[in-house]
This record gives sequence, C-alpha cells and structure tokens, in this order.
Amino acid sequence: MKPMAVLDGVPELDVTQNVRDLARWLIAEGSIPAHAEVDAFHVAAATVHGMDYLLTWNCKHIANAAMRPKVEAVCRHHRYEPPVICTPQELMEE
Repeated sequence: MKPMAVLDGVPELDVTQNVRDLARWLIAEGSIPAHAEVDAFHVAAATVHGMDYLLTWNCKHIANAAMRPKVEAVCRHHRYEPPVICTPQELMEE
C-alpha cells in the first residue's frame, strides 16, 4: 500500500475567502509568524470548516503549548471555535 493511500476518500477542505481572512488575521495579530503562512492556512482551514481536531506533528507553529492559546484567542475573536490542536500521540494518550 502506498503511504498516502490511507487518505483516499478523505475530502479536502476548500480554501474559501473566510479561510484566507482567518489566516491573514492569525498572522497580523501575532499568533503565527508571517514566514509560517502555510501553517496559518492549515489552522484557518480546520477552524473555518468546523473540524473537531487538528492533528499535526508541527510543534513549531501549530501544536505548540506557548502559541496555542494565542491561536485560539484570534480564532474566537473572529467568531470561530478552533479545533483541538494536538499531535496524533497526544490524541491517543489516555
């Protein structure tokens, strides 16, 4: 089995204007640095589309204990409920 075959059938999230706006706000309001624009879009897409969880191994800008509250605050300020941001390992812990 090809490694990415596990994603067959999983829908992609659209990058809507709301996603673009939230990504821009995440950067402009200082929760994600400008050089990590792709990370801002990752968080924004999961948030705007109402995902329950955002699983990531990116602990530099996304699953980062110091940055997570800032990301959540920006999302809520713009009337979005952010997903639970964690690593797959954190999700599997009991």
